Amino acid sequence: MIKPKHYTRSMGGSQHETVAERVEDKGKDEGVHLRRKITLLPAVSFIIGSVVGSGIFIAPKGVLMNSGNVGLSLLVWALCGVLSTFGALCYAELGTSFKKSGGHYTYLLETLGPLPAFLRLWAEFIFIRPAVASYVSLAFGRYVVEPLYMPCPAPPALVKLVSILGVMAVNCWSVSLASRTQVTLTFIKIFALALIIVPGIMALAQGQTENFQNAFDIDTESFTVSKLPLAFYSGLYAYGGWFTLNYVTEEVVNPNRNIPLAIALSMITVTVCYVLVNVAYYTMMTGAELLMSEAVAVTFASRALQGMASGVPILVSLSCLGALNGGFFGVPRMLFVGAREGHWPALFSMIHLRRKTPLPAVLLLYPLVLVMVARGEIFQLINFASFSRWFFIALATLGLLVHRYRFPHYPRPFKVPFALIVIFTVVCFCIVGMSLYSDPWNTGGSCALTLSGVPVYYLAIKRSYIPAQWRKAFSELSLYFLNQIYVLLLIPTQLPCHTLMLEHRTYSTPHL
Repeated sequence: MIKPKHYTRSMGGSQHETVAERVEDKGKDEGVHLRRKITLLPAVSFIIGSVVGSGIFIAPKGVLMNSGNVGLSLLVWALCGVLSTFGALCYAELGTSFKKSGGHYTYLLETLGPLPAFLRLWAEFIFIRPAVASYVSLAFGRYVVEPLYMPCPAPPALVKLVSILGVMAVNCWSVSLASRTQVTLTFIKIFALALIIVPGIMALAQGQTENFQNAFDIDTESFTVSKLPLAFYSGLYAYGGWFTLNYVTEEVVNPNRNIPLAIALSMITVTVCYVLVNVAYYTMMTGAELLMSEAVAVTFASRALQGMASGVPILVSLSCLGALNGGFFGVPRMLFVGAREGHWPALFSMIHLRRKTPLPAVLLLYPLVLVMVARGEIFQLINFASFSRWFFIALATLGLLVHRYRFPHYPRPFKVPFALIVIFTVVCFCIVGMSLYSDPWNTGGSCALTLSGVPVYYLAIKRSYIPAQWRKAFSELSLYFLNQIYVLLLIPTQLPCHTLMLEHRTYSTPHL
C-alpha cells in the first residue's frame, strides 16, 4: 500500500463530467480511475444477475405465508414487478442525470444533502449489505446441502458452513472478469428459470389446474391485512437488485443510452419470468406443500423433472453465486464514492492500480457478512434489511421530485413521467410505515440502527471532534492491516493499491 499522491477534482457544471469521463475523453491512460468497460449486454446481465438470485427460490414461501392464498400471492408477485420497474425507471433518470457511481448514496447526496446520504452509507455497511449477502448465501448453502439429506431436514450448521464458503466465491479481481462471470451466470439463471417454467406451463396447458381452484379463498384465522407489507417485502426482496447498475455508472459505456435500455429490458424479462415461475410452482404443488418445503425448487424438480431433479439445486446454487457476485461488485462502489466525497474513511476510496477495482471496500465487507451468516435466519434477515433499504429508496425518489422542483431546467437525458415517481414514492413509504406495525422487532431494530448514524455524522463528519493524530493513526493502521490481508489471502506479487480522492466534496447541483 502507498499513501495518496495524485488528487483529482470533479468540476461539476452543466456537463456533469466525472473524473473517469474526462480522463477517457482525453485518451489518457496514466490516471488511476475506474474504466468504462460495461456495455449493454454486461449491463443487462448485471441487473438480471443481481435480481435473479436466491429470491425466486426462497421468497415464494414468504409471499404465500403473508398473503394468505395462491391468487393473492400471484397478484403480489405481479405488483412487486410493476413497482420495481417503476423504481428502476426512476433510478434510470437519476443515473443519467448524475453521472457518478454510488447509486442511492450519490442521489441522496445530490438531491437531499449530506446527512441522508451518509445515513444510507452507514446503514449499507453496518447491516443492509451484510444482511442481503447473508440471506443469499444461506439460500446457496441450503440448495447445496438440502438434496443430500432429503427427505430429512439438512443440519443447520452444515448449511451455514457451506454458505460461508459461498460468500468467498465473489470477485475482487477485475471489472472484465466480473463482467464475464456475470454474463455466464446470468445465462445459467435464465436456463434454470426456463427449466421450471416450461414443464409447469405444459402441465397447466394439459389441464392440471386443481391447485388454482378457489385461489382467492382466505383463511381468516391465520391471515390479517397487516401481514401484506411483509408479503411485499418478500416479493420485493426477490426483485431486489434492479439498482445494481447505478452503483457503477462511471464504468458504463454510453450511460445515457445503456442505463435506461438495460433497466427496461431487464425488468420486463424478470417480471414475466417470476410470475410464470410461481404459476409453475403452484401447478405442481399446493399452497400447503409449498409452505412446508424448505427448498421450493428442489420439491418442484422432484415432481416435474424426475430425470433432471439432481441438476436443479446446482443451477439454483450458481444463481445464488451470481447474485452474490453482482452485489459485491456494485455495493463497494458506493463505499468507494462515499470515501471519495469525504463521508467515509479514505481507505475505502482506494482502487487497485492494475485491476481498477475498489479492493479494500470488497475485503472489508466480508467480516460483517460472516457474522450475520453465522447468526441469521432467512426471513428475519429479509425483514431486517428491507425496512431501511426501501426507506432510502423512497427518499431517493422523493429527492428526485424535490430536485425537479428546485432545478426545473436541469438537463435530464431520460425523464420519467411525474405521476410514476409519485406513485412509486407513496407506495414505498406506505409499505415501510406498515411494516413497523407488522414486524416491529426486526423493522424497529433496522430503524434504530439507521438512526444511530446521526450522532456519528455530527461528531465525525459535519464537525469532526476526532483528533488529527487519531485519524492519522487509524489511517496508517488500516493500511497496514489491509496490506497484510492482501499479502496473505491474495497474490503477494501484485501491485499495491492506490487512491483516487477528491480535494473537496463536490456536487453536480447547488445545496442549501
